[in-house]
Order: sequence, then structure tokens, then C-alpha cells
Amino acid sequence: MISTHKKTDLLGVSLFIAAGIHAFIILGIAFKPFDETKPEYRQQSLEVMIVKRPVEPLQADEEADFLAQTSQRGGGEETDPVKPQTAETPTSLPLPQPTQARQIEPERMQRSKDRPLSAVTSPLQVQAEPPPKATPPMPSAKQLLTSKRMEIARLTAELERKTLAYAKMPRHKAISASTKEYKYAAYLDAWRRKVERIGNLNYPDQAKRSKLYGNLVLHVAVKTDGSVEHIGVLHSSGHKILDDAAVRIVRLAAPFSPFPNEIRKETDILDITRTWQFLRSGKLDSE
Repeated sequence: MISTHKKTDLLGVSLFIAAGIHAFIILGIAFKPFDETKPEYRQQSLEVMIVKRPVEPLQADEEADFLAQTSQRGGGEETDPVKPQTAETPTSLPLPQPTQARQIEPERMQRSKDRPLSAVTSPLQVQAEPPPKATPPMPSAKQLLTSKRMEIARLTAELERKTLAYAKMPRHKAISASTKEYKYAAYLDAWRRKVERIGNLNYPDQAKRSKLYGNLVLHVAVKTDGSVEHIGVLHSSGHKILDDAAVRIVRLAAPFSPFPNEIRKETDILDITRTWQFLRSGKLDSE
């Protein structure tokens, strides 16, 4: 007899094997929801056409218009024989007939033969480069010598023209209160005394009434005949009335004495620069 202990072990092993088999079956089988939209779940339909064959034997039609898979006696509504065909779709295009292709090809070949070779162009045709420019011939030694002589003559004429123009330019001599040469100092002193005399006789009344005073630097260019070429204020007194009065006084004093011979030999224009003073006492003085 088998003992109770051995019976218990055998029962346990059997239960363990059964549990493992059930777990393998349960875990190995997967469940997936049913989706009717997927193609694999769509039902496939099969159309079946049943053709009823006549019981009576068929007689062959020796003058049949078309051949068919089976007899279609009694079918159709057309009185005239029409060949069955598939309906054309919008995308179907008529195929060229062989006769048309054979006619078009000789015409195209004839046109290509009649066309000149220069008229045939290709998108890959490379534009021909222009011919190189002809190099001018080198000048001879005689031509170079002649050109050199002409350039020298031109430069010589230009130099003579500038020299003549410079010789015709007036000779200037700048003098001021610091000039020590006797001939220029004597002429400048006589010129100053005349301007002061005319200035005191024509002192501006508005400057007296307004009690204006100040110093200004005046430049006067005198020509050989004693006439005035230019008058300019180099440094203003700060009062336009006094500046305009000094210019007016010099113009009233002109013309001055002509240049002596010793001055005329050396210069054509004397540039006189003097400082004029409009004093509080209402007098004109110079430095």
C-alpha cells in the first residue's frame, strides 16, 4: 500500500503541472478588439452570374457577327449588329493609328533634310567666342622720335606761356608801420596823414552820438597811379558803424599820390596794413 505521505506528494506535483498548463494557455492566447474599418475585417463579396442554358440543343450560327464565351441568343435590344466594348474612362486617350505614324515620320525626315545645317540649334550649343582683336603694329623708331619732339615742343610752349603770364602779373609790396625802408616809409607816412585828415573831417556823427570807440585793422591795396584797388577789414572793431566808416574815409581820401620812380621800378601795388583807432574824444588815429 502507498503511504499517505507519498499520496500527498503526488497530488501536489499533479496540481503544479495542471496550473502551469492552464497558465501557458491563458497567457498565450491574446484577445484583440474587432475593428470593422480595417481592410482585413471587411467581408469579401463574390458576384456570381448564373447563365441559364437552354434545354434544347443549340444550333451553330454560321454567319455570327461576333464570338462570345457562351450563347447569348435572345439577348440585346439593338437591331443593328454592334460590337460590345468597354466604356471609355476620362483618362483613356486614343492611340495613334499605324497609318498616321507612317505618314508623319517621312514628312518630318524630309523637313530635317531640307533645313540648312546652320538653322539646327541645340540647347547645349556653346556660343562661339568672338575672334581676337588684331594687335596694332608697333610704331617705328622714326614715329617715336617724332612723337618725342612734339611732346618737347608742347612742354616748351607751356613753360613759356606760364613765364609770360607770371611776368605780366602785378608786383606786390606789403608795407606796414614796421617798414623801415625810407622810400616806402616816407610814402606810407604821407598816405597815413592824408587819411587821418579826411577821417577827422568826416568822422561819423552816429558814432559820436552813441559814443562808440574801438580799433580795427584795415588792408588797402594802392596802385602805381595812387588809385585804390581793394579795401578790406582784416580785424573788426566790434561795431559795424566804425568798420563802414573806416572804409568810407579811405575811399574819400583817394586817389593818393602816385608812386615815386624808385618805388615804381620795384612794385606795381602797395599792400598797406594799418590799425585805425576811433577814440573816445571823437578823433581818428592810426598806429
